[in-house]
Parts: sequence; C-alpha cells; structure tokens
Amino acid sequence: MKLNELKNAEGAKTKAYRKGRGMGSGNGKNAGTGNKGQKSRSGGLKAPGFEGGQTPLYRRLPKFGFTNGSRKEYAIVNISSLNGFKEGTVVNPALLKECGLVKKEFDGVKVLGNGELKVKLTVQAHKFSKKAKEAIEALGGKAEEI
Repeated sequence: MKLNELKNAEGAKTKAYRKGRGMGSGNGKNAGTGNKGQKSRSGGLKAPGFEGGQTPLYRRLPKFGFTNGSRKEYAIVNISSLNGFKEGTVVNPALLKECGLVKKEFDGVKVLGNGELKVKLTVQAHKFSKKAKEAIEALGGKAEEI
C-alpha cells in the first residue's frame, strides 16, 4: 500500500449540512432554530454562567479565601534545638518559652524530627512527629504528650 492509494473509510466523509437553503432542503425557513424566542434570534445565546436572572454562582460565592475556625496551630520545635539542654532535663512548653525556643505557644507545641538529638531528655509537648518520638526514645528519653 502506498500513500497515494489511501482512501477514507466508508461513511467517514459526509456532505456539508447546509441550513436555511429553501423548503425543499428539509431545513429551510427557521434553519433548525424553531419559532420565535431568544434562541431563535441572532446573537441570542446567553452568556456562560447566566442563570435566568438569578444571581449567578460566581457572584454568590465569597471571593477571598477561607479560614477554618477549628484549625489548630502549633508552635514548632525541632529536636536538633533541644541539644542545648543538660542530660535528664524535663523539657516542657514553659521551659521552651523561657529559653526563647518558642515565642508564642498558639494551641500547643509540636516537636518535629529535623536534625539529630544527642542528649537523653524527657520531652513534654502537645504533639510529636513519628520521627521525633523515635529519636527521643532511641537515646532512652521519654516523649510525653500533654
């Protein structure tokens, strides 16, 4: 088979559908748009988002973000910053605030596993990441949730 021998499949090419070309064509007079009304007139299509006079959805919705009222925000402390404490110290949110590691407590303190812990500590916080908990307990320390 050569390129010049290729032909379209049967029924692939149909004759152009000519609207409004006389009654004998089967699609004359109103050219398939029906009688009267907005849709039968030229330029009579509604704008996208038009809801028949009702205030459209894009005007009913708030335009600037959303704030979840029940969201909890935690002050974050990485385990690498806990290396400054002496071995065996009980580290709690009050001590972290006193040392300046936490400026504002928000809804609690969360300890994350960034860095490496080299001191055995008892850490009391509202939340722990899995990695932080493992790192504290690997040295024989305790991770206590308040």
